[in-house]
Amino acid sequence: MDLENQKRVKEAADKFGAENVVVILGASEAEAAGLAAETVTVGDPTFAGPLAGVALNLAVYHALEEEMKSQYDPAIYEEQMGMMEMVLDVDEIASEMQDIRG
Repeated sequence: MDLENQKRVKEAADKFGAENVVVILGASEAEAAGLAAETVTVGDPTFAGPLAGVALNLAVYHALEEEMKSQYDPAIYEEQMGMMEMVLDVDEIASEMQDIRG
């Protein structure tokens, strides 16, 4: 997660309260999704950005996870994300996200 996005997430959590912010990721690889999820939950593991040492403990999901997919209009999901679901390793991504959430 780049430094500007870290700043935006921190500002949203500060403004609305961490309990009112959900982060939805769209990374195409499980490792990248896991790193971003870790950043918004326990802090930036690289200690380089605004979330270095800042544990926001935000709710975080990947856009392709079943918990999120069930929230979308099926036709729009198929049109916008159907192809990505076919080419990405959704199970690996979901597993990584579940590991981060505990």
